[in-house]
Amino acid sequence: MKRFVFVVAALFVSASISTAQEPSAGDGVPQFAPVTWERLVNAADEPHNWLMYNGTLDGKRFSRLDRIDRSNVAELELKWAYNIRQLDRTETTPLVVDGVMFITESPSNVTAVDATTGRPFWRYEHPLPDDLRICCGRNNRGVAILGETLYMSTLDAHLVAIDARTGNLVWDAEVADYRGGYSKTAAPLVVKDRVVTGIAGGEFGIRGFLDSYDAETGELEWRTYTIPGPDHPDNETWLGDSWRTGGSPTWITGSYDPELNLVYWGTGNPGPDYGSEMRLGDNLYSDSVLALDGDTGEMR
Repeated sequence: MKRFVFVVAALFVSASISTAQEPSAGDGVPQFAPVTWERLVNAADEPHNWLMYNGTLDGKRFSRLDRIDRSNVAELELKWAYNIRQLDRTETTPLVVDGVMFITESPSNVTAVDATTGRPFWRYEHPLPDDLRICCGRNNRGVAILGETLYMSTLDAHLVAIDARTGNLVWDAEVADYRGGYSKTAAPLVVKDRVVTGIAGGEFGIRGFLDSYDAETGELEWRTYTIPGPDHPDNETWLGDSWRTGGSPTWITGSYDPELNLVYWGTGNPGPDYGSEMRLGDNLYSDSVLALDGDTGEMR
């Protein structure tokens, strides 16, 4: 039977391997400093941490760590291994916060582990219906953090807030009805006191959008559709009513410029993928990069 193992290698360590433990409650409370907005803005100054999906708000995914290079990478040895329970895809980018690692697992779960030992602190499992509509595997790409709260997308198109110290659910917001083909796999993006999150399902006749939620309450603050409605002149780039089911999902995490207060987000394919005669036109704003006001969601 195929199994997935999350492996961490360390430089110049002994060859002894700690036994992976089954995640459970009661293994202690993870200790870390609250992740303020200021820390997120200056995440590049904490190269020992990885505070968001892309590492920094600009989305460059660049690490300033330099201890491991071409001269010594061959000396890496296994330090610990954490056994992931599910047999689905593993496409996550873990967060690392002051020695605590937050690992999402398929289909919509997250575990906090000690980054030094691999010992689990807690595990949150999001309940899912049996009739999901997903195109490309049961996966989850990561979480966001603000203060002491994690934010995670789920396959049934919810956004959940989780206490990062205990693993307890804080709030649960239904972003869209999964029965309409909507799902969520991408890590959210924290912007000041908001959680910006996209949607997947471009293969199932959705109308794409990008949302912003109040980080404390889970209340929807703004929604920007990635396919303009009939009251917008760019709606003419869609044939007839094809805009209603034209896809243009926002299924991968974007970036943010604090100085300009702009959220940058890519959009996916129009739908149907291979039936373009059903959606003649330029199909704005699919296959595009959008720049949105961080406070209002208004397109610039």
